[in-house]
Amino acid sequence: MSSPIKDTWILYGETFHSRLLIGSALYPSPAVMSDAIHESGADIVTVSLRRQSPEQGGGDNFWRQLKKLNKTMLPNTAGCHSVKEAVTLAQMSRELFETDWLKLEVVGDDYNLQPDPIATIDAAAQLVKLGFKVFPYCTDDLVVCQRLRDVGCQVLMPWGSPIGTGRGLMNPYNLQTIRERIPDIPLIVDAGIGKPSHAVQALELGYDGILLNTAIAQAGNPVMMASAFRHAVDAGRRAALAGAVAERQTASPSTPTLGMPFWHQS
Repeated sequence: MSSPIKDTWILYGETFHSRLLIGSALYPSPAVMSDAIHESGADIVTVSLRRQSPEQGGGDNFWRQLKKLNKTMLPNTAGCHSVKEAVTLAQMSRELFETDWLKLEVVGDDYNLQPDPIATIDAAAQLVKLGFKVFPYCTDDLVVCQRLRDVGCQVLMPWGSPIGTGRGLMNPYNLQTIRERIPDIPLIVDAGIGKPSHAVQALELGYDGILLNTAIAQAGNPVMMASAFRHAVDAGRRAALAGAVAERQTASPSTPTLGMPFWHQS
């Protein structure tokens, strides 16, 4: 049985082994959360600032449990609807979690939780100037991704589909275009991943990693599902490195007959 491939990747100057980033919300219990995160092999764990109510000192026990996991924390601004709100919450995160890393989310529509492209770019520009290492969550829009890169984001996180839908990669063409046009920085598919096969597809497209939460936390067996995603990310990465055969419009025999001997019975 082959072991996981020994490749690494770099995010804002730090080296990591796992290409799976995992969330810390929605699990049936803190114990299950800890077990699932451990089984996933993830090096980076996202945590919602708003859910922890940092301005009230809330979530202290939860935070202590996360620290015991010895993972890199990626606080996020989930639930923010304006640039001012996101920047304020980010500044709180830097004090509470003692990190400049930040997953930036600015909601533009409450129905599908689509990020606001204009506010996200504005907030990202302000946060980069304040010294934050911004991981912006955005839609699969090439121009938005280019603008986020231009304001200083060194990692981009376009969605596969809306958060929590589990629909996978709704528009592989858009994601592939982003990868081809922005080849020089890490790209992470964030949101909408529902099955391990979706993770394989994203890595096969050349994406560097996957960020997910719901697909593991709300699975029938979160710990087993975490293991499945761990292997799926590894499989997708292996496939990307190996190089898939080109798609064809016509059939091509896998066993050619030209030049081969032909036997028959008389």
